[in-house]
Amino acid sequence: MAITYAQAGVSIAAGDAFVHRIKKDVRSTFTSRVLRDIGAFGSFFDARFPGYRSPVLVSSVDGVGTKLLVARMAKKYDTVGQDLVNHCVNDILVCGAVPLYFLDYYATGRLDVRAAADVIGGFAKACRENGCALVGGETAEMPGMYADEDFDLAGMIVGVVDKPKIVDGRRIRKGDVLIGLPSTGLHTNGYSLARAVLLKQYSVDERIPDLGMTLGKALLAVHRSYLGAVKPLLGKPALRGMSHITGGGIIGNTMRVVPKRLSLKIDWKAWKRPALYGLIQRLGDVPEEDMRKTFNLGIGLILIVAKGDADRVMRSLQKRGEKPLVMGEVAASSPGVRARG
Repeated sequence: MAITYAQAGVSIAAGDAFVHRIKKDVRSTFTSRVLRDIGAFGSFFDARFPGYRSPVLVSSVDGVGTKLLVARMAKKYDTVGQDLVNHCVNDILVCGAVPLYFLDYYATGRLDVRAAADVIGGFAKACRENGCALVGGETAEMPGMYADEDFDLAGMIVGVVDKPKIVDGRRIRKGDVLIGLPSTGLHTNGYSLARAVLLKQYSVDERIPDLGMTLGKALLAVHRSYLGAVKPLLGKPALRGMSHITGGGIIGNTMRVVPKRLSLKIDWKAWKRPALYGLIQRLGDVPEEDMRKTFNLGIGLILIVAKGDADRVMRSLQKRGEKPLVMGEVAASSPGVRARG
């Protein structure tokens, strides 16, 4: 008996309909440096960098993790695409780079054109907001690998920084100040623990008095981009290091850029944790150490600046609508100690 590709679970017609549906969104992100339209085998981007003495390309790849399961439960797909773009933007931003272009990978058991289009619409929205072109992507329909409603995302970003302006932490010194910028929620990390605790007690459409919103809305809050706030500081001597607070928490991520002879002194009482973290810790009886290692705890990005520049940097951030806070300092490292509370 003959069997077709469609009968095997892969619909080329659905794929064609999907590409047609997302063309407008994708094209809306194009800059003058994108040289080919959607549909080519490869993407073409003008690699001239006027104004850069020694341009260095900075790239990163990431995913959204089990936050996708919450999106599927809530049947809301427009935010996870934004999450992925903004996460990738922040990863290269802390190196001093600004984004140029983004590519995505969307894998699923059965292509739901509407849901997939919502995801890509989220990519496009965040790319426009970050001045980043969505130059290409891959949609893979893989029955047998994924259940029908399952899907996964990966995003790849490329940005540029002038070599003398790379931010890598080498200039960090004892006494430097840690300035934290608030997160908009869990961002894209810690969802396995959050789901294990919260979904035993609540449904995603249930309103939680402590949160003032439904659980789904709280968990699907978009992972914000810090590009607009931080871009004016890039290349300035005051900015000695930055960390994007993802898996590993505040200490784990910030120590990635701190020289070995130094440690961190965090004032954990310098800010009030958003209610979502307290709810997770209370309901799950989660140890404080696990909370600090798993979640951003309300701080999404940290800038490390010289003490004498801290006030000026704080004012710069405040002018852009930020609510920065001093949350600690760089300290000398004792033998065997690289960070402390």
